[in-house]
Amino acid sequence: MKTIAVIGAGTMGNGIAHVFAQNGFQVHLIDIAQASLEKGLATITKNLDRMLAKASIGEKDKENTLNNISTFTNLKKGVTNTDLVIEAATENLNIKLKIFKDLDEVCDEKTILATNTSSISITQIAAATNRPEKVIGMHFMNPVPIMKLVEIIRGYSTSDEVTKTIMELSANLGKTPTEVNDYPGFVANRILMPMINEAIETLYNGVAGVSEIDTVMKLGMAHPMGPLQLADFIGLDVCLSILNVMYDGFKNPKYAPCPLLVNMVTAGKLGIKSGEGFYDYSESRKAEKVSTQFN
Repeated sequence: MKTIAVIGAGTMGNGIAHVFAQNGFQVHLIDIAQASLEKGLATITKNLDRMLAKASIGEKDKENTLNNISTFTNLKKGVTNTDLVIEAATENLNIKLKIFKDLDEVCDEKTILATNTSSISITQIAAATNRPEKVIGMHFMNPVPIMKLVEIIRGYSTSDEVTKTIMELSANLGKTPTEVNDYPGFVANRILMPMINEAIETLYNGVAGVSEIDTVMKLGMAHPMGPLQLADFIGLDVCLSILNVMYDGFKNPKYAPCPLLVNMVTAGKLGIKSGEGFYDYSESRKAEKVSTQFN
């Protein structure tokens, strides 16, 4: 593989583009909005500058990485002559089904189609195409340039050849690919989201405050970040979406989202992306911003 397309220039998309470009791949970063592409490139540049300051890369590495990335707002142009397309759009089934239907029509028949979904069935996504054997899940972790894990999820029809190719590709990126089966939430979020939801329930029931809950999990369980702060970084809307996928898939009340989470998302308090979630990330509070593993 030489040329990769990434659909979506948001947090996950620009992180995936960064990692592939830094490893010598030609990357086509695609988004419907030019402003989103510019913001994504600015984030990649900022992250490269941080790596440069830590002497983990050189100036030439930064230059080469940025030169390996081209941007597109036209899907057909962006996926032309690509070996692999990785979809990193919002965690919404209908949006993903539409993207994969369109990709199937405009991509070369040899092109492998991957999704960065964190919870939605690969089999269901693959069914929107005429190449289900070439559809696979590549669930990167946030922040992509730092986190080593990639969950590799094969759908019902995903071929052994495609699975082997994607496992080897992920390893060549310096990641640790781990194959899991196609069930709602896979492994990472099937375990993580109920924990986050329980932390929100604990707050909702008045057992302890936000910082107290996070402190217990950080100092008592050696977690690098408390579950409520982590939810802010993931995005409370994303957490809600994943829990809903698992609740619908398993019909088990343990996956039912806490009413507090539902209300916060309805009120637009989505975490870092909106400036407020369980913590305040607004301009007026920047000096007091909670320390994280990403600093």
